[in-house]
Amino acid sequence: MCSWTPLARRFLSTSSLDAWIASPKSLVLTDTFHSNHLSDLYITLPTRDGTHGRPFASPVEGTPLGYGHHLAFFHPRNPEASLRTDGTDADFCPPEPFTRRMWAGGTMTWNKERALKVGEKATAVSTVAKVEKKGFEVGKPMIFVKQRIEVTVDGQSQPGMVEERAHVYQAPVASVGSRVPREVKDLPKSEFSLSYTPTLTTLFRFSALTFNGHHIHLDKDYAQKVEGYPERLVHGPLTALLLLESLIYHRPRAQLHTFSYRAHNPIFVNCAATIHGAIVAKDKAELWCENDEGVVGMTGVIQFNE
Repeated sequence: MCSWTPLARRFLSTSSLDAWIASPKSLVLTDTFHSNHLSDLYITLPTRDGTHGRPFASPVEGTPLGYGHHLAFFHPRNPEASLRTDGTDADFCPPEPFTRRMWAGGTMTWNKERALKVGEKATAVSTVAKVEKKGFEVGKPMIFVKQRIEVTVDGQSQPGMVEERAHVYQAPVASVGSRVPREVKDLPKSEFSLSYTPTLTTLFRFSALTFNGHHIHLDKDYAQKVEGYPERLVHGPLTALLLLESLIYHRPRAQLHTFSYRAHNPIFVNCAATIHGAIVAKDKAELWCENDEGVVGMTGVIQFNE
């Protein structure tokens, strides 16, 4: 159980949320897939840092960008004074009191005819595809915001990658009770796996790579006292990226078409995690991340060919 703060109870019934939902929202960002920045990403990922039986290899200009590696680019550059109190950017965020943000899931689709490449300059056009209000009728209001991002290389007319990501926003609570992990059923038998431990250094590096100042990843007091978690949380996009990386690590010739994923439970800093995977059809893989107690943090489905 949780109890709403007086501020939350005061604003939950206002019309500012409906006005925000109805307003148009878009963001255009340009970036270059610099090899130096990608090298920093590689050394952060356990699949590429040289510690799992394969030597570190620097990215090469003109070669295809790794699947999901666009996540290290196209980030708003807002002054600190414009950030929300939790350190996050205000772009695409609903108004107060919905200030607690979590990455809920998403999809990625790649256009092999317009593949993104290391060294290229590209533009990401972000819009809000859908906003949903859930739980208001039972006293657990949440706002789900689905953001659509089209990444197009300069000189091309079609995007090389289209992503949809979903965030869930909640109001602050005066107290947070114990959380029971969500059970994830009907997972296939694991055929390959990769284990690693996300440390505070991992979280710091990924936060820096993605220009993400969210306190939930770096501030233990915030994670415990404001969000009610026992420890700092591993980034949702980092776990999603490692699902992609694990398939490529074990099936290096795979050409990915689509990826869909969903967050179920938090993965915490300094807790061992294992990415499992199984090829469930000729062109389909299921992957999931679980902690050392068997709690599943994220699941994903990848369509591919070889």
